[in-house]
Amino acid sequence: MTASMYALLALTVFFANFPFLSQRALGVFALKNGKRFPHHLGEWLLGLLLAGALARLLEARAGAVHQQDWEFYAVVLCLYAVFAFPAFVWRYFWHGRNKD
Repeated sequence: MTASMYALLALTVFFANFPFLSQRALGVFALKNGKRFPHHLGEWLLGLLLAGALARLLEARAGAVHQQDWEFYAVVLCLYAVFAFPAFVWRYFWHGRNKD
């Protein structure tokens, strides 16, 4: 693996976990009633799209972009969900009991 692949992997793990670690919209904007699950899910999907776009860009720079079928995208979605599991558990199972 090259350095750009390691950086992409680290950035993807960050994108998957960040929505659950921050109570601000996109990490910047304060919300009046705090973030609810739909906000977290939307940011999580936005991170997935950003990571996918960056991966496609890196692949295009390295050579031809390979065509993928639906199986590839199903596996990517499941792997992204696994990456987000630690922060999801922290937000909804541990941290949720001791809200400020």
